[in-house]
Amino acid sequence: MHDGYDVVIAGAGPAGAQCARDLANRGFDVVVLETEPEDGFPRQSNKSTGGTFPSMLTAFGIPDDVVMQFTDTVVIESPNEYFIQEQTGAVLEFADFKQFLVEDGQEAGAEYRFDARVSGPVMEDGEIVGVEYNGTETVYGDVVIDATGPSAPLAKALGVSDLQRDHQAIGIEYELEGLQLGHEGYADLHDAMMLRLDHEYAPGGYSWIFHTGENTAKVGVCYIQNESYQRYGDERRTVDGYLQHWIDTDPRFADAEPIEGKQHRGSAHIQSPGELSTDNFIAIGDTVPSIDPLWGEGIHKGMRSARAAAMTVDHCLTPEEQDTSAENISLYEELWHREVAPRMDARLLMTELMYFAPNERYDTLLRDLAHLDPDTLALANSGDKRAIAKLLHLRDVPLLASFVRNRLQD
Repeated sequence: MHDGYDVVIAGAGPAGAQCARDLANRGFDVVVLETEPEDGFPRQSNKSTGGTFPSMLTAFGIPDDVVMQFTDTVVIESPNEYFIQEQTGAVLEFADFKQFLVEDGQEAGAEYRFDARVSGPVMEDGEIVGVEYNGTETVYGDVVIDATGPSAPLAKALGVSDLQRDHQAIGIEYELEGLQLGHEGYADLHDAMMLRLDHEYAPGGYSWIFHTGENTAKVGVCYIQNESYQRYGDERRTVDGYLQHWIDTDPRFADAEPIEGKQHRGSAHIQSPGELSTDNFIAIGDTVPSIDPLWGEGIHKGMRSARAAAMTVDHCLTPEEQDTSAENISLYEELWHREVAPRMDARLLMTELMYFAPNERYDTLLRDLAHLDPDTLALANSGDKRAIAKLLHLRDVPLLASFVRNRLQD
């Protein structure tokens, strides 16, 4: 007798838990397999800075009590400049956020199996029909969803995932107390989320300070070990070493101390998504590259991908004659490219150009932003080519040529 469900979800991160929550509220029989033990969840998988915006909280019914700090501004720093934009944000207590999604889904009827490490798909006639976990146990579903992040054991086995090592971003974050958030010569970071473009601290990436209340903040660095890293980085220094270098040399951290037990590591891929689904199967969240390629904000993207998957399951399973074929389930790919990450190619191009630029160009970029329409940055971030063009200079031609040469060599 099959242990069968409408939907089996691997992974209880924001994407997996939100998908289960949506599906349970739609009346589907859904089970989530999560590697971590229930009594420790989500200690091991607390891997996000938790930076997001109120639009996400409203769209997905997230309560304010999982927010550490609401912020008023977004600050972008370069080595010698800074740019401030008024924009309300929210820094989440990521563990509480994940716990809420799981508990709310359970109340709606979603089943969770903790201590359940997914090892691979169960196949029949060349199609996935279930999931194998903990070596010998199996569970079956009409639709299987991989929400395990970059490990992607199901997506990889089915040939859906093509996550490339040279496009993998790695990051580390501390929660610190005792910061000087209003230090002279820097932007005031009280009630702010700050991103810094500076190869000294994050070669080919960015670093951040997210205020979490009083004199505390989340502080981290993230970069891809690609050609930008090779050009500007020091291979003798690890990602931990870059974060420590920043803490040791930035005067805002002179009196700062790490908060015990508040260190987080994570990774994601910055690349085109490739395939997203096949017969009876959907990949969501960071199992495919859903993270914002410019600024790293992945929570909202992951949640949107979860909702798109739930809508697709509804489309496939509610008709009298259910149809989970690759052709029918490809609705998810349409929704993903329209609702989750529109203009992905243009935004990836801008990302690579930005992180390929030298520090001096970052200073110029921030000076330009200060004199352009306030919507320019938002439009460029969304992949608007006219807005991107406004940020380019004639003297960028050598940079563009170097970028093209590197792309042709790939």
